[in-house]
Amino acid sequence: MAARPFRLKAPGALARLGPLMLALALTLGLAGCDRPPAAPRFDGIDITGAAYARHLDLPDTSGRMRHLADFKGRVTVVFFGYTQCPDVCPTTMLELAQARKLLGAEGARVQGVFVTIDPARDTPAVLQAYVQNFSPDFVALRGDEAQTEAAAKEFKVFYAKVPGDAPGSYTMDHTAGSFVFDPAGRVRLFVRYGAGVDKLVHDLKLLLAGQ
Repeated sequence: MAARPFRLKAPGALARLGPLMLALALTLGLAGCDRPPAAPRFDGIDITGAAYARHLDLPDTSGRMRHLADFKGRVTVVFFGYTQCPDVCPTTMLELAQARKLLGAEGARVQGVFVTIDPARDTPAVLQAYVQNFSPDFVALRGDEAQTEAAAKEFKVFYAKVPGDAPGSYTMDHTAGSFVFDPAGRVRLFVRYGAGVDKLVHDLKLLLAGQ
């Protein structure tokens, strides 16, 4: 059998197909619009919507009561530690200070908050000098033992005294990570110790951009 020659459809048929193709394209486009936006890819652990770390009510080094709401409008990084910590605490605070610098002008919108878990040794003067070693803008908070325990419980932070070799000496075991809040004051991330400056900068940029 001879092959049939290929023939173009009549112009009228093409005209009828045009509106159908247009309707199909619009339907597919609208279906795409209905898809929820992709979640931002944070390097830290995304804890958005967590039922903890919702409140922080402690005095600062001047005795003024501070709250999470005081820091709205900025990305706030909260860390529980103590000034005699040999490694985790100074490294964490230094990395946060470096991240702020790498963010340039946007770094002014990042607030560091250091909460002592050792109020017996971390007097207001000691705490203020400590945080200012990293940035004059960082805030240090210090409650009494009951206030500190309540704040740690709200954030699900663990801490405990570990007796040292010398009589009366001790160190503190504690959760090694930071809690990051977006400008609206919502807890968004838990950043483990050792994540590094670059990953912290990446996450801070996303939150500063409203992600």
